[in-house]
Amino acid sequence: MAILLLHLLCLLFNPLTQIIKMQEIIHEKFELTGEYITLCNLLKVCGVADTGGAAKLMIIDGDVEVDGQMELRKGCKIRAGQTVSGYGFVINVVA
Repeated sequence: MAILLLHLLCLLFNPLTQIIKMQEIIHEKFELTGEYITLCNLLKVCGVADTGGAAKLMIIDGDVEVDGQMELRKGCKIRAGQTVSGYGFVINVVA
């Protein structure tokens, strides 16, 4: 019983748990000027990833979905009408 109580207290006061609770979801509308944008570039342009390397890692780790399906290709062509999402962000691509 004491171990269960200790585990619950750790979950309540864990700083990571607090950060997760406080994080808001970023909703972004991206206006496409050409035919498409690569997934990696979209994450950079919208500020989801600070660098191209960070965007690639997010994609490779399976943290990004395109239209609700996990996408592992960094060069995936994102076109108008598609939605890119992940932990803490949703990007709607419009023409």
